[in-house]
Amino acid sequence: PEIDFSSFVFSLSTSALLHLGEVPDPVTRKIEKDLALAKQTIDILGLLQEKTRGNLTADEEKLLENLLADLRWRYVREAKG
Repeated sequence: PEIDFSSFVFSLSTSALLHLGEVPDPVTRKIEKDLALAKQTIDILGLLQEKTRGNLTADEEKLLENLLADLRWRYVREAKG
């Protein structure tokens, strides 16, 4: 399949969800948490948002904004948990 900005962002967000323990590892099928890696992936998405500001379509901006808000909320919930 062709990779575009949206699929790239979804791929990173899936990695963050995996590290948050929200989805099982595709190989081991186990749920494992690594909050440091989750934070790193979320920070990468945040950096991507900063560096691409003004160069994305409205849909791409909204997608990135919504995914980041959701991932940040999930991270805070897990970190406090």
